Amino acid sequence: MPPQEWQLILYLMMRLDPPVFTGTNPEEDPQDFIDEMHKSLRVMGATETEAVELASYRLKEVAYSWFELWEESREEGSPPARWNEFTDAFINHFLHAETKAAHATEFESLRQGSLSVWEYHMRFARMSEYDVYMLPTMGARVRRFV
Repeated sequence: MPPQEWQLILYLMMRLDPPVFTGTNPEEDPQDFIDEMHKSLRVMGATETEAVELASYRLKEVAYSWFELWEESREEGSPPARWNEFTDAFINHFLHAETKAAHATEFESLRQGSLSVWEYHMRFARMSEYDVYMLPTMGARVRRFV
């Protein structure tokens, strides 16, 4: 990519102010980081591989150390990492198994009850992000929602 394009992308990234993730604050939600980065990267028109580079720029402290180790662990000569590879590895590392299990349990027990359809939809959409393997397709999501 020509330097002018990178300058524009970095300018856009700073203007959009995507989140920073350190991996040291227990209040940081790795899924929120990925979601917010994805929105910013989509607006910037970043490719799958540029997205990884740009997201790594927003990692600090422990999170950036993890990223460097993760990059080094990839096979030598392999193509640049793509966004889905990065997000899978990132979530697997920073979203602890106990948290995943708690979110999955909460999602599985979600019922509309006294919630409006909109409130139920919003909770469903947010919680289903934590259990993507349970609902791998849009059809599965629709069946679970109903």
